[in-house]
Amino acid sequence: MKSNYNGEAEYYSVNNENIRCELCPNYCLIPPGRSGICNVRANTGGKIHLPYYGRITSLCLDPVEKKPLFHFFPGREILSVGFAGCSFKCPFCQNHSLSRIEAGIHTESMLPEDIVRIAAHKKSFGIAYTYSEPLIHFEYLKRTSILAKKSGLKNVIVTNGHLNKKPAEELLEYVDAANIDLKSFSKDFYSEELGGNLETVKEFIKTAYRKCFIEITTLVIPGKNDSSDEIEGIARFIAGIDPSIPYHLSCYHPAYKYTIPPTSLKSIMELQKTAQKHLKWVFPGNTAGIDQNSRCPECGNLLIERSGYSSKIVGIENGECTGCKINLQIFGI
Repeated sequence: MKSNYNGEAEYYSVNNENIRCELCPNYCLIPPGRSGICNVRANTGGKIHLPYYGRITSLCLDPVEKKPLFHFFPGREILSVGFAGCSFKCPFCQNHSLSRIEAGIHTESMLPEDIVRIAAHKKSFGIAYTYSEPLIHFEYLKRTSILAKKSGLKNVIVTNGHLNKKPAEELLEYVDAANIDLKSFSKDFYSEELGGNLETVKEFIKTAYRKCFIEITTLVIPGKNDSSDEIEGIARFIAGIDPSIPYHLSCYHPAYKYTIPPTSLKSIMELQKTAQKHLKWVFPGNTAGIDQNSRCPECGNLLIERSGYSSKIVGIENGECTGCKINLQIFGI
């Protein structure tokens, strides 16, 4: 892919003066001079152009556990690239200054080659596309991911999974790991609270599982998605794909438009037990005083010891549990 990319988007069709974006299930019909819900795909001169192409909001080395990815290169740091905009309108967004592209947002222009060169210079094992929603920057992700793969780097996406099947299949060819938000198991919550489509996210999860390593995260919000029935429904869905997929139950804290009190430690621990009926790996997160260690699902042997975002491998040799010798789906050790 050439650096002099002209900024024109993929996946759209022209409808008189308006343009139909076909990247995600929002299918925004965009009038001339306007942008879609995501704010990064705009109707300019009868085409969709990308005014935020290559405009980075943050760039730093993060522990891979922060994504969160617990079973993909544990204990390693990864170059994390942040973007602006989002295909959702979550009222509890913890990065709303980025997702809504508020006035005065600071960005720095970087070519895909720049990102790959920085990752190599910092001796990162890969690149994580994260912070706001990366999938709306499909064209930039694809070009950067191709270059990264050629350079021997791993590609990681942290995403809401709100992408139509064809572009999902195309992009995931170059992705090595993903953490995907499954924010609820209610179609109404997705459509009314988030402005999204649950079935598309579920399909994306299934597609991603076929293409790369995945972990799933649910932000547990009191009174919204914290019933045992809902979490059990999510756990059953994940287990139907593979019960070895790591599942993160993340504690909510008030942010943006939500003033609901934080998720209690008691609630998150009870929901962990509910999900563990169906899944081998369930991790509570985003709160202090909890056990986030990985233990063998067969014998209970301590495999990976965690403190904050630091990890120490203590019970794995040659990809196997040192206790019972079962093969573990933990990568990059």
